[in-house]
Amino acid sequence: MRFSILLIFIFSGLFSCAQSKSKKKPKTPLCQDLSKFQTAYFASGCFWCVEAIFESVIGVEEVVSGYSGGKEKKPTYGQVSRGETGHAESVKVYYDSSKVKYLDLLRVFFFSHDPTTYHQQGPDKGSQYRSMVFYKNESEKTKAKSYVNYLLENKKFNKIATELVPFQIFYPAEAYHQDYKKLNPTHPYVISVSNPRFELFKKKCPDLLKK
Repeated sequence: MRFSILLIFIFSGLFSCAQSKSKKKPKTPLCQDLSKFQTAYFASGCFWCVEAIFESVIGVEEVVSGYSGGKEKKPTYGQVSRGETGHAESVKVYYDSSKVKYLDLLRVFFFSHDPTTYHQQGPDKGSQYRSMVFYKNESEKTKAKSYVNYLLENKKFNKIATELVPFQIFYPAEAYHQDYKKLNPTHPYVISVSNPRFELFKKKCPDLLKK
C-alpha cells in the first residue's frame, strides 16, 4: 500500500507545473530594444503554457514569464509555487498594435484557458494559478470589462472567475522558465498539459496564429 501511494505521489508530481529546472540552456535575458512595442499582462495558469500560446500569435514580438498580483518583492519560484506571495504566474506580452489589437489579446487570453475555474487550471491548484487580467489604464479596463460582458451575454461561458485588477508590478521569472515549452518538449507536463492546451487554442483561434 505504501509503495502504491508513493507511485501515485510521484506520478502526480510529474504532471504539475511546479517542477525542477530545465536541463537545456534557457534564452538569455532580453537584450533587444522592445521600447516600440505595447505591453499587456495576463495570468491564466502555468506560465510555461501561457508564454507559448501568446508567442504563437500574430503581432506578438516577445513574451516573458514572471510573477504579478502579489505584494512580495522579488519573489522566487519556490515562494510563488508554495502560495506564499499572493503573486500569480503571469506573462508580459510585447506586441505590435498595428498587427494585433488589445481586444485580440483578450480573445487569446479567454479562449486559451478555462476562465470559469477559481484558483485552478488543469492539474495546477492554488491562488498562484488564478485567472487575471492586469489592466494598465482606463482604456484596457473598459475593454476587458466589456469583453467579459460580451462573453457572458453571448453564453460563451456560464460564469467567469477572472479577476480584472490594476497592474502594479511584474517580476520576470528565473531564466530557466523562459521558453520552457520550446526547450523542454519531452517534459511530462509539456506533453500532457501544455501541448493539448496549445492545440485546443489553435482550433479556437486559427486566424490569430503566425504562419
